[in-house]
Amino acid sequence: MNSQFDVIVFGATSFVGQILAQYLSDKFNHEGQESLNWAIAGRSQTKLDEVKAKIQQPNLTTLIADAQDEVAIKAMCDQARVIISTVGPYALYGETLVKVCAESGTDYCDLTGEVQWINRMLLKYEDAAKASGAHIVHCSGFDSIPSDMGVYFTQKAAQKSFGEYCNTIAMRVKAAKGGASGGTIASMLNITEEVMKDPALRKDLVNPYLICPKDHGFKTRQFDTRKPTFDKTFNGWTAPFIMAAINTRVVFRSNALADNPYGTDFKYDEAMLVGKGFKGRLTATAIVAGLGAFFIGAAIKPTRWVLENYVLPKPGEGPSPKEQVEGYYDIRFAGKTPSGKEIRTKVIGQGDPGYGSTSQMLGQVGACLALDTDLLADKEGGFWTTSTLLGDRLIERLEKDAQLKFEVIS
Repeated sequence: MNSQFDVIVFGATSFVGQILAQYLSDKFNHEGQESLNWAIAGRSQTKLDEVKAKIQQPNLTTLIADAQDEVAIKAMCDQARVIISTVGPYALYGETLVKVCAESGTDYCDLTGEVQWINRMLLKYEDAAKASGAHIVHCSGFDSIPSDMGVYFTQKAAQKSFGEYCNTIAMRVKAAKGGASGGTIASMLNITEEVMKDPALRKDLVNPYLICPKDHGFKTRQFDTRKPTFDKTFNGWTAPFIMAAINTRVVFRSNALADNPYGTDFKYDEAMLVGKGFKGRLTATAIVAGLGAFFIGAAIKPTRWVLENYVLPKPGEGPSPKEQVEGYYDIRFAGKTPSGKEIRTKVIGQGDPGYGSTSQMLGQVGACLALDTDLLADKEGGFWTTSTLLGDRLIERLEKDAQLKFEVIS
């Protein structure tokens, strides 16, 4: 596709959009760096101009488009190889852009963690993306790159060391530090509201293979940490990891799409490590109780109103610049092969997971789509995951310019 821009950041005035714009400004087009012809887009010229001033890019091109205006969205897509979308909740504002990208052959990535919305987009637009050649890549931030690429890295290491893939992998969040994000909270509240309006959606949300192709053939029962659980493999207590609901679904879709899949009996689960002994159990119990109270409160209109207006961060709000820089995460993977061989790996990232690190990951996915054209030459259009479309090249980019590290421990 011969387009004016390699990348357009749509939603550049959002909280994460501004961080992403700063990241692209810092990492591209300086001496010794890759060249990336990029622009920003949104619905307010005044706010776009403020972003340009903030990142000290006075000559950066701006485009005006509203998320619901299909004509304006199409005009924007016609000018780009890749659209990076930061406009969420995606279930409320994301469909028009995915539709246009899928139909026009424009590559696309975002940072959604809304599995119910991804499923709807697959059902509506995957055929169009395959026909046009568009590569659609959801979940290109903390949801779900550390999980998806971590499993991919672990499986490659297992294949290299043992000559076989793991048929069981457990992911545990060993440590993480980051501020609460208004956009993520808004997405969670929206999912809760959707379930209240359509109880049948609850059945979809508990299906581990919801976003796998219809012919996936997976029947293996998956484990889901919902209560305080002692993990013998990691020798500690675990609590539910709220991102597991999207991350595990992405990993299972990768298994279905992979050229060399991990197997129909592949098991994968995620949880948070919270400590040992009585203190660990108490912490796990408190987390379970807190999550339960949040979702119950979100489901009841009066308490939901209080949460939205007085307790939770609002969309557009998030961690301070200091918190974005000082945040981090340490994620561990334990795999076992069918013959009983075991492997341990880790993915560590610097920066607040939901914003500081996410913006770097999202920027590198966009750059990979736009610049690494040789990688995509033999990849047909459709809805992909980061591991199945970008693989080793993305790991190289993440380690070089996004402060991530993938490592075999044992």
